[in-house]
Amino acid sequence: MSPRDLWTEALHGIGTRPTRLFLTILGTVLGIGAVVVTVGLAQTAAGQINKQFDAVAATQVVVKPDTGRIKGEERALASLPWDGEDRVRQVAGVEAAGSVATLNVGRATVTAVPVNDPSSAAQAAPKVMAASAGLLDAVRGHVVTGRFFDQGHDARADRVVVLGALAAQRLGVHRVDRQPAVFIGDVAYTVIGVVDGMSRVPELKDAVILPAGTAQRDLDAGPPDELQIRIATGAGPVVARQAPIALDPNSPEAYKVQAPSTESGVRESVQADVSALFLALGGVALVVGGLGIANVTLLSVLERVGEIGLRRALGASRRAIAGQFVVESVTTGLLGGLMGAAFGVLVVVGVSAARDWTPILDVRMALGSALLGAVVGLLAGAYPAIKAASIEPVAALRGGT
Repeated sequence: MSPRDLWTEALHGIGTRPTRLFLTILGTVLGIGAVVVTVGLAQTAAGQINKQFDAVAATQVVVKPDTGRIKGEERALASLPWDGEDRVRQVAGVEAAGSVATLNVGRATVTAVPVNDPSSAAQAAPKVMAASAGLLDAVRGHVVTGRFFDQGHDARADRVVVLGALAAQRLGVHRVDRQPAVFIGDVAYTVIGVVDGMSRVPELKDAVILPAGTAQRDLDAGPPDELQIRIATGAGPVVARQAPIALDPNSPEAYKVQAPSTESGVRESVQADVSALFLALGGVALVVGGLGIANVTLLSVLERVGEIGLRRALGASRRAIAGQFVVESVTTGLLGGLMGAAFGVLVVVGVSAARDWTPILDVRMALGSALLGAVVGLLAGAYPAIKAASIEPVAALRGGT
């Protein structure tokens, strides 16, 4: 048989029953469509990652003292300096920095009134924390009312405090124009501002925040617990290497740095997470589609045993018989691949339009997915083709089918 005759016979064989053909390729359509949709949406999401990933986490570095065993005890290897923000501000990529520490005030109460009423219900006091002047900018906080303290307050050890939004609500402080006071024990501190935001250090929202100099003088504050650094996008690796050196050139290994991964790393991670599950589902659908093609092709062989025997008796070779059924299964798989690829492209474009994204889809991947359907058809039709080619003319004609 010439290639043209083989192609004609194959098209006639698969076109005689269009309903069966549609049901046969449905699994392949779903499998290829799932692959195209998964890869396409993963590529599109990766392209939009700059707008979608958490910008705070991607531009924030935290430096803490590292710990080790000293004389059998777990201890910090070094202490953070309170002027750490000035030291790291010279590092390329650093936009803001600030230190913070949680203070232990012992049994001292934190109230907004100087009188302790024994008959009133006891409430949990807000935390008391010390901070450097640059902390608010470093953790992306904002002033609700009043102002944040500056380096002058810190240097003079002024008795001023700033309240987190939740602490202000708990203490009943909503305005600062009348210079309300908060008492830590018996010492009064003037409230100069209320702040909110600060998603990187949520404890600050429910805290009374003192300047570091004031905390050191009045409450014997120790070194900071951590140094918060806001960086430019993509500067994480540079800041992670250079910040410990800026803090202590002699012992940079004494500090532990939590830095974000680069943008490409985040993008690859998102793409991998999005793709894994749906690629697995697409693979299952392809296997089901391949089994469907194999079953229908094998059924077609059993239904056409008489035809096969007659053609063998008239001189058709085993190769021609096998080739016809292989072409039929490959054509069926290719149709499913083309329809599945078209369906997947439409879904990617539709989802991107609904989300106001720019669709990103590799044309080679779409064309390759269509050819993947043909490969599935080839593999699925191999056994039925061999089965058809092994039918002997005499046995087929005796069977009467």
